[in-house]
Amino acid sequence: MSKATILRDLFKRDGFFKIVGAHNGLTARLVELAGFEGIWASSLEVSASHAVPDANILTMIDYLNAAIDMNEAVSIPIVVDVDQGYGNSTNVIHMVKKFEAAGIAGIVMEDKLFPKQNSLLADGRQELASIAEFVGKVMAAKNAQISKDFMVIARTEALIAGWGQEEAMKRARAYVDAGADGIMIHSKKDTPDEILEFVNAWDCDVPLVIVPTNYHSFTEDKIKNYPKIKMVIYANHVIRSAVTAIKETLREIKKTGGIDTVSPKLIPISELFELQGTTDMKENEKRFLMSGKEKINVIIPAAGAPLDPKLREVILKDTPVCMLDVNGKSILQRNVEILNSLGISSINVVVGYNSNKINIEGINKIMNTNFEETGVLDSIMCAEEQMDGKTLIIYSDILFEKRILEGLIKKDDDIVLVIDSSYKERKIDESKLLDLVIAKDDPAKGERILKLEEDNEIIKIGQDIPKDKANFEFVGIALFSKKGIGILKKFCNETKNLNKGFKKSDLGDFNRIIQKIIDEGNKVSCFEVHKGWTEVHTFEDYKMVSSIHSSRD
Repeated sequence: MSKATILRDLFKRDGFFKIVGAHNGLTARLVELAGFEGIWASSLEVSASHAVPDANILTMIDYLNAAIDMNEAVSIPIVVDVDQGYGNSTNVIHMVKKFEAAGIAGIVMEDKLFPKQNSLLADGRQELASIAEFVGKVMAAKNAQISKDFMVIARTEALIAGWGQEEAMKRARAYVDAGADGIMIHSKKDTPDEILEFVNAWDCDVPLVIVPTNYHSFTEDKIKNYPKIKMVIYANHVIRSAVTAIKETLREIKKTGGIDTVSPKLIPISELFELQGTTDMKENEKRFLMSGKEKINVIIPAAGAPLDPKLREVILKDTPVCMLDVNGKSILQRNVEILNSLGISSINVVVGYNSNKINIEGINKIMNTNFEETGVLDSIMCAEEQMDGKTLIIYSDILFEKRILEGLIKKDDDIVLVIDSSYKERKIDESKLLDLVIAKDDPAKGERILKLEEDNEIIKIGQDIPKDKANFEFVGIALFSKKGIGILKKFCNETKNLNKGFKKSDLGDFNRIIQKIIDEGNKVSCFEVHKGWTEVHTFEDYKMVSSIHSSRD
């Protein structure tokens, strides 16, 4: 379930729920650990953390990066305070695409003019946009979103600006008509009276959001008597409490001339380590960090040009497929990060087509000068010198979940191919050639299966296997022991010498070498998965994978 879906479900349940303002990953994690249902990525908190006024000084990217840090630190939804949408309706469209793609659950956008000043600023300048202008922004935001669950909440500042109840109601109703999923009604009064006047008059079937920062006597015991209020934001108490505590700590250190008296008042360093995820890091090191004897070399053949014209000409524009941007990170960057997280750092990428566009830290680039005339097998063999031990081969146009490699690298067989049993469940273009597999045993039933202990093996592999005869699809990931990679190199070199090179090879040449290895009596084992990966061959594949990662990241 995506975080946007979780957020929308919170609005549907009885009563109200609470979200709390945060400004970075650590404060967001503390909010989650305290038991709140969501995070308010507060523009006030984020701007204050940069020591600048909450007055449109930071850019959209500053707020996006802060929201991403928070989102990655927690499992609960993030609602982002996006001010006026960082510009006009065109900017709003760009903003929604970026925030939704990053996995943000929803946004709250206010109807002020740029540049704004914080709503609670004494004697602040509170100028409102016209209703027509802000209606256009709300419509632009709703039209830009991809997921039906992503939420756009319109915030009216009419009461803040002193324009009265009638203006506030007129604006809120117009924003609902434009498609807003909720209305945030804001006030800087020290009592909830004008908020309750609005709430009692509200007659639209759209939930209300309040921020009781100034009217803090309006406690939850009182809020529960107003069922139209569905979300309560405790907007800036985290950074205010942080500043309070930091000032007190620094004052005491300065006063006492040391940390002797202040240290017992602070959380132990071990608790800070726990908040940072240090325990999980140490556990992963024990499980996956490779010793010298267990080093795994990775070969990623990425020399070929994109085959799909639409993908090549519209999206990639002379960029290799492995550098295709998926929600802010390229395919290659995502895969390198997974490998690094498992302690695998010897990553060799065979390049060719526009190789200068492949700029990722931590990889070794190997040039295939014949990439226009050869296929995957030739690219793999360009890295023959790097195949001096346990070797992992990963196709460059696939994305996969970390769990697949976690299970695969535990296998002790000489040759192991990752195969997927879910291909028959997908809608596939009949003209598309699949790397199909016939394995000795049929797949296990159920979702997200990883069969770690089963001793299954591959009988046949190729793109010419009838779909009704196959029981798996080759994913494009293979693991070879030192002996296994020796077998692969031997068969490849024999084929190369026989054909005087790989000139006649095509996209299925790796499959044919594996089949030849099987036919010569060598066992090729398999690691079975059910989903958990995707390939990007076409523009439609790209749209699908972007949608998947927008809800997952």
